[in-house]
Amino acid sequence: MPDSSLPSAPVTDTRNAALSFETLPLAPSIQATLQQLEYRTMTPIQAASLPLALAGHDLIAQAKTGSGKTVAFALTLLTRLNPRRFAVQAMVLCPTRELADQVTQEIRRLARSSDNIKILALCGGTTMRPQRASLEHGAHIVVGTPGRIMDHLDRGSLNLDALNTLVLDEADRMLDMGFHDAMLYIAKRCPFERQTLLFSATYPAGIAELAERFLRAPREVKLAERHEGEKIRQRFYEVKHHERLQAVAVLLKHYRPVSTLAFCNTKQQCRDLLEVLQAQGFHALTLNGDMEQKERDQVLIQFANRSCSVLVATDVAARGLDIAQLEAVINVDVTPDPEIHIHRIGRTGRADEDGWAFTLCAPADRRRVATIAQTMGFEPEWHGLGGLQSGNDAPLVPPMVTLQILGGKKDKIRPADVLGALTGEAGFTREQVGKITVGDQTTHVAVARDIAAEAVRKLSAGKMKGKPVKVRALD
Repeated sequence: MPDSSLPSAPVTDTRNAALSFETLPLAPSIQATLQQLEYRTMTPIQAASLPLALAGHDLIAQAKTGSGKTVAFALTLLTRLNPRRFAVQAMVLCPTRELADQVTQEIRRLARSSDNIKILALCGGTTMRPQRASLEHGAHIVVGTPGRIMDHLDRGSLNLDALNTLVLDEADRMLDMGFHDAMLYIAKRCPFERQTLLFSATYPAGIAELAERFLRAPREVKLAERHEGEKIRQRFYEVKHHERLQAVAVLLKHYRPVSTLAFCNTKQQCRDLLEVLQAQGFHALTLNGDMEQKERDQVLIQFANRSCSVLVATDVAARGLDIAQLEAVINVDVTPDPEIHIHRIGRTGRADEDGWAFTLCAPADRRRVATIAQTMGFEPEWHGLGGLQSGNDAPLVPPMVTLQILGGKKDKIRPADVLGALTGEAGFTREQVGKITVGDQTTHVAVARDIAAEAVRKLSAGKMKGKPVKVRALD
């Protein structure tokens, strides 16, 4: 394995990177194809990552869908390819079949002027036999989902001895879908002497851990526009101390965010707020330091799955928490530390998303707010709750329900098995299935709320890994 004690990677800022593809050391045939496709000026992520990648460096690139990242890694792996050698020399891992299909088509477009380059998609949802036959005839590049790639490796139908480039596309999404162990397993089956390119829209802790495990002295590229402060809109509400808990409910009913993280300064305040919210029909849960790890993990899974509307926590309990698509943060108490305030509200407004940050203040908290505003360099936007009282009183219902399946890694259950059970015989679509988390003894999967009861019934009537399934909804 690569040395995890390497010095921190240099970071490239992409603010002013807008260059022609002609400045890159690409083969004339690839340059001609780029001209035909009218790809003339590089996007910021391409301009920052391609010189590094073409120079052979491992790479961690922060890039969203639509930023041009596929062209960035496709040009790299095509440049390193030997068309005369019929062996898998490059592999791209994608979280979903849909993305894998898009990536496959884009690489084919870029490779169309090259000599007989064969690109093969290996994804679930189709039978193995045609894929195995295609592999037997030889392929230069494979693009696939972790579960299906693992299946081929286990059956010996995919040989990676000649691989020189490994790409992890949307690595954060693969982590969200429970593919952490699968990515590690696949990476270990690749040759040590290879180039690894990791693309991720966000930087959760799991990305750093993956990079330490199998990237070698990676360079980092981050888009300058990510996590900009203006994506988080702050509003301050002055309320009397005894009105704080009800004020949280008023804000939720008015703004109706799908996922909200509510910060309290004490565990008792957390318990009191949870009681108030649940009494009014909110799907709310809490985190506190007294919880057992198993219970804590289950709460976090439900919140990350978007099957819980509000998570109430102290700063200590929420430490290390990184939730995608968090629409709002509510500071039930003003923290005396401006850095903690910045950290709290920074949980929202990630990636492409805008976010709300609401802070409830007693008159005595004004001085704390002034210190926070001075530290962050903004003028506080003060509002009253009076105009929000006529908000929508309909229940705030989360879009997903988390199903708990008895069985996990010890039973050799993988995310692909769960997804296959739901989209196969059960007949649901991939869009109705959310995050899949496989633990040692239990598995959790998010499904759309309107199919939850039917999903429990169909899974319970079927089998997984040849065994009956015990499943229940956590709601």
